Amino acid sequence: MNRILAFLAVLIAGIFTVYFINRYSEKNSRLPIIHPADINPQLVDESLWHKRGNHKVAPFSLINQRGETFTAENVSGKVYVANFFFTTCPTICPAMNSQVKRVYKHFEDWEDVLFLSHTVMPETDSAPQLFYYAERLGINHDKWVFLTGNKEDLYNLARQSYLVAPAIGDSTFASHGEQTDFIHTENLVLIDKQGRIRGLYDGLNQVRVDELIADMERLLRRE
Repeated sequence: MNRILAFLAVLIAGIFTVYFINRYSEKNSRLPIIHPADINPQLVDESLWHKRGNHKVAPFSLINQRGETFTAENVSGKVYVANFFFTTCPTICPAMNSQVKRVYKHFEDWEDVLFLSHTVMPETDSAPQLFYYAERLGINHDKWVFLTGNKEDLYNLARQSYLVAPAIGDSTFASHGEQTDFIHTENLVLIDKQGRIRGLYDGLNQVRVDELIADMERLLRRE
């Protein structure tokens, strides 16, 4: 009898140990919530350098590839990936969006997932131009949204909300060597259903994009 009681005591202790280990692992496997103070200051607007807590993507109003108004309400309750590109980019954009498409295909049937690609050249990337670009990718226009609009609004989103671009523009694509404000970034941003940043990834690095896929699954299944 004593042996049975001892066995049961060990069994129960083991069950509780496994339970608490799993609870601890689950708690600590949650993705971090990223704030401006956690990011390289070169990629953050100076006004946000020391901000911690309560950082969310600011309200926005842009135009999608169908010529329709697209706002923060359209992503409410969704997990989404955001990036910045332009349709005539000859360098990083095709490679980056090829990786984004790989993520898109993985989550194509998940109802609460979206992809937002913002142009950094709204002066040339009109809604029809974005629609044609999306068509060539062969994607669902409701699932992967391409956005244009006011340049200042787009750039403020990149710098003050998504935290992916330096305050000083890249002049690589300035015409005739003139200095101009231009964003050129390969960063992908994972946003949760509350509009918070949960991960930043190099969109040209397949290993980092694999991590994005894994992190999205964790976010969708556990949070």
